[in-house]
Amino acid sequence: MKVIYSLVVCLSVFSISTLGKLHNETYTPVVLWHGMGDSCCFSFSIGGLKTKIEDTLPGIHVVSLKIGKNIPEDLENGYFMHPNKQVEKACEIVTSDPLLSNGFNAIGFSQGSQFLRALVQRCSGARVKNLISMGGQHQGVYGLPDCGSLTSKTCDYIRRMLNHAAYYGWVQKILAQATYWHDPLNEDVYRKYSTFLADINNELFLNHTYIKRLSDLNNFVMVKFLNDTVVQPVDTEWFGFYEPGQAEKVYDLRSSRIYQEDRIGLKRLDEQKKLNFISTEGNHLEFNWKWFERNIVDTYLRS
Repeated sequence: MKVIYSLVVCLSVFSISTLGKLHNETYTPVVLWHGMGDSCCFSFSIGGLKTKIEDTLPGIHVVSLKIGKNIPEDLENGYFMHPNKQVEKACEIVTSDPLLSNGFNAIGFSQGSQFLRALVQRCSGARVKNLISMGGQHQGVYGLPDCGSLTSKTCDYIRRMLNHAAYYGWVQKILAQATYWHDPLNEDVYRKYSTFLADINNELFLNHTYIKRLSDLNNFVMVKFLNDTVVQPVDTEWFGFYEPGQAEKVYDLRSSRIYQEDRIGLKRLDEQKKLNFISTEGNHLEFNWKWFERNIVDTYLRS
């Protein structure tokens, strides 16, 4: 028994020491969070991007968040698990990974962007350095023309629920997209009954922890897709939205209550030159690797 115990101890020590050597500490680890209708590990989407990052920055530790036991669960949870629960599970994943303990860069895609922002604001053990939002809906959405991988029948059903019952308690509980539905015609109703977005945007009262954690970022980078036909309005990708009472004219971030009252720390980030706006041609999440490498990898991930 002593021999077996000694062997186990030796193997454990070897594994821990080898783990450190396998990853290049030159590069800050990266955490990815996919969007609606996607999963952590599809080779044609986030899984493929993860591989490209690893090939470009040899030895870097990249985690693509999987919210569920397997890929189908992860995809399904992107629709039907409340973001609060998803963020809790993401917090458990990142805080239990020793290779992320000294900090990491976080890249969100579509709704994964606002979910990662919530992780920054809520998860005390998540030490995020650069937060990069690829087409995120930080002021919410008012329209859902494309439901990703769902069938047209299911998509139509979701769209009807959002248009007519987004703020019903049971809809907020069962449909993730309802929690960041932002009706500019009913701002008071949105603030009162949104169970996710209104909270992380400090719409009702000021959570000073949210403000501090977001303003502690090295950079908050927001990428807007100029020809986006999926996200309405596209200005939400830069924290803009429709002016209250109508759904045509939009305001930009710096004209917003969130910025002017500095309700989540964006004004502080801006004044410190840590708020970065990037735009690119293409529809929702349409970009090529060369663009991503030049604008994201080389600028924010190489150090």
